[in-house]
Amino acid sequence: MKNKMLLIVDPQIDFITGSLPVPGAEEAMNSLAGFIKTRQGEYSAIVLTADRHPMNHSSFKKEGGAWPVHCVADSVGAAIWPAIFNELFDSPGKVAVVHKGENPDVEEYSIFRNSAATKIILEIVDKEKIDQIDICGLAGDVCVSETIRDAMTLGTEAKINVLPAYSPSLDGGKTLGMIISDYGLACGG
Repeated sequence: MKNKMLLIVDPQIDFITGSLPVPGAEEAMNSLAGFIKTRQGEYSAIVLTADRHPMNHSSFKKEGGAWPVHCVADSVGAAIWPAIFNELFDSPGKVAVVHKGENPDVEEYSIFRNSAATKIILEIVDKEKIDQIDICGLAGDVCVSETIRDAMTLGTEAKINVLPAYSPSLDGGKTLGMIISDYGLACGG
């Protein structure tokens, strides 16, 4: 049996029903909550990433960025989707939430662009002897794809497995599909 980690990228209200909704996100995140429930004990660790932006983050359109205001620290939109959050209480493995996007001048689509979060994740991988990381979340073509790209360069022996069913995209899955194909990654859970 493998020591597995589930890495869920940005399952936050703003990306589901808030200011920057991803098509199909509500259904996918509710299904992911069911997946977590049925896989109790299968994961040694579950890590959630979360945007935690200051009000003047450079990614916001009002600051010259590409996106509407989203996931502002301590706002309702920055909260973890309740269906997923509730399932984490019953999870027997280690659960951690790590943040990104806190510096107003830096865009961190990938959690691995944040050195503090990367350190926490790598410590969990090492301590739990993780040999497979299942990755999913929002949005498949932006933060999930960038997280996968960076995960491939971490130098860990852990195999990357993508869960596309729980990774809806703004582009209908094209970018995520290319990443999976380019890296020859396993899919499914």
